[in-house]
Amino acid sequence: MKALRFYAPEDVRLEEVPEPECGPDEVKLKVKACSTCGTDVKIFYNGHQNITPPATMGHEIAGEVVEVGADVNATYGAEWKPGDRAQVIAAVPCGDCYECNKGWMAVCQNQTSVGYQYDGGFAEYIIIPRQVLKVDGLNRIPDNVGYDEASAAEPFACAINAQELLGIEEGDTVVVFGAGPIGCMHIRIARGVHKAGRVFLVDVNADRLKMSADAVQPDEVINGAEVDVVEKVMELTGGRGADVIITATAANVTQEQAISMAARNGRISFFGGLPKTDPFIKCDSNLVHYRQLHIHGANGSAPEHNKRALEYISTGQVPVKDLITEHIPLERALEAFQIVKEGRAIKVTVVP
Repeated sequence: MKALRFYAPEDVRLEEVPEPECGPDEVKLKVKACSTCGTDVKIFYNGHQNITPPATMGHEIAGEVVEVGADVNATYGAEWKPGDRAQVIAAVPCGDCYECNKGWMAVCQNQTSVGYQYDGGFAEYIIIPRQVLKVDGLNRIPDNVGYDEASAAEPFACAINAQELLGIEEGDTVVVFGAGPIGCMHIRIARGVHKAGRVFLVDVNADRLKMSADAVQPDEVINGAEVDVVEKVMELTGGRGADVIITATAANVTQEQAISMAARNGRISFFGGLPKTDPFIKCDSNLVHYRQLHIHGANGSAPEHNKRALEYISTGQVPVKDLITEHIPLERALEAFQIVKEGRAIKVTVVP
């Protein structure tokens, strides 16, 4: 079968590999869609500490069950059979550590990941390991949800996790930094699930900002390359600031701006991780103190967030179909990375 394999930074190859065999406690999927994200681009250029080359990349996966291990249904209380449609979690908690037992699976200290420790979805077939099945991480795709939409449930789940921590209230003014697919999802979740009030979208790439704004229709579009973002948000809010700010981009300055523009009792999500070579920001501690600000990290998602994402997509509460603006065959998967890097599409899905 064909698979996109990571060997070293900037050495990623589409090659023929043996079709994987399904063990007794595993499920085999025929991959129908594997979406791409900025993390895939980072891995392409920089590698990752949890990837041992050669390894198949791809972690936003949906497919059709083609084989079910003999022990799966009895061991995990599942009822999987060939022909079932399934979406796969990416972040795999252990289910046994302190954090998992507290219900904090998104920050499991023993977390592993599909597309990292386990071969991923930029391939014709994938094996779902027992670790995924153990934590109920293989999810049925509702009948009215396409494979491409289901593959977007994984990043969607990460956004759900972040917004739960923020406690967005009806009518809150929300600022989202980053006009990529995850920024678009944040806007739709804030509105569709939490009934936010005005929502502002910020980016420095004018083309990407327009493309995403056309799709999700924020109340205000702010080009950070042209205006002082903090000053603009303060102007738009009558000097009060934003109730909720989500930095869905790997830029240090956005986190600093988020603190400066937050209203009293404002909630901030540092959703996008910063480069490991430059992970520090300047923080006016007095703003945090006197405005009583709440600053949250957001790390991936738990299996339950993936299920909720599929539910929101299925009910139409948070649509994602129109955010998938490119479908690319596996043979051209490397092009998908370039499209994502250049911001020429909202969401790119690879179709084996």
